[in-house]
Order: sequence, then structure tokens, then C-alpha cells
Amino acid sequence: MKIPLKANRPPPRKLSVELAELRDQAAERAVTLREVIYTLHGRAYMLLVLLLALPFITPIPLPGLSTPFGLAILLIALRLSLGQRPWLPMKLQRKELPAGFLRKLFAVAERVLRFFEKFLRPRLTFITDTPLLAQLHAVLMLVAALVLLLPLPIPFTNSFPAWSILLLAAGLLERDGLFILGGYLVFIAGVFYFIFLGEATATLLHELVQWLRG
Repeated sequence: MKIPLKANRPPPRKLSVELAELRDQAAERAVTLREVIYTLHGRAYMLLVLLLALPFITPIPLPGLSTPFGLAILLIALRLSLGQRPWLPMKLQRKELPAGFLRKLFAVAERVLRFFEKFLRPRLTFITDTPLLAQLHAVLMLVAALVLLLPLPIPFTNSFPAWSILLLAAGLLERDGLFILGGYLVFIAGVFYFIFLGEATATLLHELVQWLRG
């Protein structure tokens, strides 16, 4: 009797392929986050986190986007940190991405995704597959999303948390523990940057007070 061979599971599609498909569907019209979730299928929420973080990798903050996008990432990360399935309220799911937004976004972001895909592979999988560690990564993502919620008009205040979220999300998607560690390193670098900003602001205020006093 022949033993039936197990069907080989097809490898997951590349991140750039999944997101490019979404880009093509929404090239000339506004789309809602609900449509994005539906199009991305099984890996929808983590891919959505990656997609929403992409606009903030540039040094200059983007007014008007950081608050709703940061809130969406925060809610997904909150559910994951509690060990629950990710979910977004219907009000946020109805949030529209402007017509042509994804096309413009990919003009900058596609190179980032291609770069990621050259190095992403399953490694140090205990970092991604241990439930408690996965929840810890989600907590870090949640804290980074809180920073994105702050519309600070200061260069790099959004890019540090955005890169941290990108590395964490990509690492969790592809079970790459090295990317997860990279996300932690970027987050720590961001903490030092904010400490530097705080000290520089305090020094500037002190100098200003001294100057006003004559």
C-alpha cells in the first residue's frame, strides 16, 4: 500500500508581493483599512502594522497621519501583548487611505521591503515562537506606537519608533529573531535620542532664562 505523501505547504508570499498587490488595487482610489485587512488575508494585521509604520521611516514627521496610524498599531499591539487575536474597532477600519497614497508610499518604501527580504529568514526562532517573548515584543511595539501618537514636529522622533515597529513586525512575520533584536536596538537608540533632546531642551531653556535676566 502506498503511503500518501504530505502535500508541501507553499512558502508564504514575499512581503513586497503582498503589499504591491494591494498597491495595484488601490492605485487611483481611496481605500479603507478594512479593505487592506481583507486583501492581505491570513497575515493581515501584522502586515497592516508594517504598512502603517512605513510612512514614518523618514526623518521628517508627517502631520495628520501619525495619530490615526499610531492608534491602529497601538490597538493591534495591545491585543497581541495580552495574548489575544488582533482586532480593530469598526471606526478605525473605516479610516480611508487617500487615493494614490499607497502608490506614493511604495515609491519610497519598496526599496526598504526589498532590502528586508534579502536578509529575512527563520533564525533564532525561540525568540519569535515563545509565547511570553512574543507578548513582550508586542509590548515594545505598543510603546513605540505611543510615541507615534505624539505629533512632535522634531526630526527623527517618528523614525526611531517606526523602524523599531518595522523590524519587530518583519521579524514576527518571518520568524526572524535577529530582526527582533534589531528592533530592540533601534528602540534603545531612540530612548537615548529622546534623552538627548530633553537635556538639550533643558539647557536651551536655562540659557534663555539667564539671557532674559541679563
